[in-house]
Amino acid sequence: MTTVRLNSADPVSFDTDALVVGFLSGSEGPRPTAKGLDAAFDGKLAASLNAVGFAGKPGEVAKVPTFGAITAPLLVAVGLGESADLEGLRRAAGTAVRSLAGTARAALTLPSASAQEAEAVALGGLLGAYDYARYRTNGEQKVPVGELVVLTAAEGSAERVAVVADAVTLVRDLVNTPPMDLWPAKFAEIAEQEGAKAGLSVEVLDEKQLKDGGYGGIIGVGQGSANPPRLVRLSYTHPEASQTLAYVGKGITFDSGGLSLKPSAAMDWMKSDMGGAGAVFGALVGIARLGLKVNVVGYLCLAENLPSGTATRPSDVLTSYSGKTVEVLDTDAEGRLVLMDGIARAVEDDPDLIVDVATLTGAQIVALGWRTAGVMSNEDDVRELVVSVADEAGEGAWGMPLPEELRKGLDSPIADIANLQPERWGSMLAAGIFLKEFVPEGRRWAHIDMAGPAFNKGEPHGYTPKGGTGAITRTLIGLAERAATGLNK
Repeated sequence: MTTVRLNSADPVSFDTDALVVGFLSGSEGPRPTAKGLDAAFDGKLAASLNAVGFAGKPGEVAKVPTFGAITAPLLVAVGLGESADLEGLRRAAGTAVRSLAGTARAALTLPSASAQEAEAVALGGLLGAYDYARYRTNGEQKVPVGELVVLTAAEGSAERVAVVADAVTLVRDLVNTPPMDLWPAKFAEIAEQEGAKAGLSVEVLDEKQLKDGGYGGIIGVGQGSANPPRLVRLSYTHPEASQTLAYVGKGITFDSGGLSLKPSAAMDWMKSDMGGAGAVFGALVGIARLGLKVNVVGYLCLAENLPSGTATRPSDVLTSYSGKTVEVLDTDAEGRLVLMDGIARAVEDDPDLIVDVATLTGAQIVALGWRTAGVMSNEDDVRELVVSVADEAGEGAWGMPLPEELRKGLDSPIADIANLQPERWGSMLAAGIFLKEFVPEGRRWAHIDMAGPAFNKGEPHGYTPKGGTGAITRTLIGLAERAATGLNK
């Protein structure tokens, strides 16, 4: 496991295996942001980097031996572009650390005059050190950097950074776990064990309790699998809290589409369909370890969506926990069915804000791409709050509307509502409108659709690995930090 600490030492003389240095780009070539480096290299450092094609652009990395010019034997130049904000620093640190797998100790000297900047560098470095090697046996394991030292005079909190990074790592590991090793009951077991370690109260409802309790959506989605569903309730309380948040996560441990079977090309990464529940779980663990002055409850709506002789059929009608009936037109629109029960249950906790998180629709990817989540809400200021906190955390999010005219497309001739509109246009928004039906009037609520951001099918970039990303975990922690001082601030 990679550790991180802050140190105010001089980068030129600091004893480390590799020194990561940020470089700005410009018409005169790359310029180091660390003082004293040019003099240590007799003014030839920029020329050396130019010779290997390094210009200081974001995402660029170049390694050069130091030949004793500084104490570290290896200098790793990472590009920042013309300037770098907090997210630029996170990405640069992550890019550099990813290139140093197997290094025992690395020091990072990037712009970090403030505590926020120092923490951004540290977090980016820790997240960039991630590697999921549980199932590799062929010697291709990438040993992460052992220790990261952020060279800065600022007094940031390495402890907070480590807690947040651990929370994201927990989520990434869960998303990357094959569904053969992460079915609903197993996820619930992990939540019980890790939740208890963090000081959370944990309650698990099994399939009998779910059926007896009227959770028709969760039961309906999970009844086709030999692995029955679960609902996990996590609770964190603080004696000085004045606000209560409720987080509800979609936890489909594998989504075949049910009887509305997905094409095989759309199914191979559906182990990630529990990413919303993963983010809620990771966030609750992080919030508890940070000791934030807020009350938070989290619901993990866990089911495996498979086809069988017992599976829910298109045209079946389910009765939700709220009592509303839903005609199932498509069993692959299952996430909203488990969330409707989780949201209705969360209302009973009387929270100041409910936020549901889900890898809900392919339409989110069509509309916003792989890196930007869609945020919807029944109140404009809540939507803007969630987007603002996500931006601060460095997680891409964009506010989306809930057009009233799309509600008619969810009408059912035999039930209160259908789970799908017949037209594909605006289907991300229609899914949000469906969920809104289960939020009582006057209850503040936001919906985050992160179908794309939860799983990186492409190459690693910045601090983001291939596979599970841990998306929205930092946003949920950030919302709790905001709530600790008042949600409207």
